[in-house]
Amino acid sequence: MVRRTPQEKKRLSYLKDRRNAFGENDKSSRRSIRRNKRAVNSANRRLHRTVLAVLDGRPVGDRAAEVAERAAGRRPKRWRKTPDAPLGELLAQRARRSG
Repeated sequence: MVRRTPQEKKRLSYLKDRRNAFGENDKSSRRSIRRNKRAVNSANRRLHRTVLAVLDGRPVGDRAAEVAERAAGRRPKRWRKTPDAPLGELLAQRARRSG
């Protein structure tokens, strides 16, 4: 095991440790990540359901090409998590803002 000096430990901590810089409570991310994923998936399911509703009661062969074209015409919604910021960058931004 490599022995590190306190100064080296602090430097590595600033590089590796990460903090939530998004501006919301870090505990609320647990709920909001699930909620955002749920909302996007629900919207995509709704889009596909409305496109498929065109087929109701009609022979599939007649309208299949039109439905496939309409489904491909709209890009599905996406949501991605934003990574937390490194602690060193966050502290540097705070220092610039306050001083």
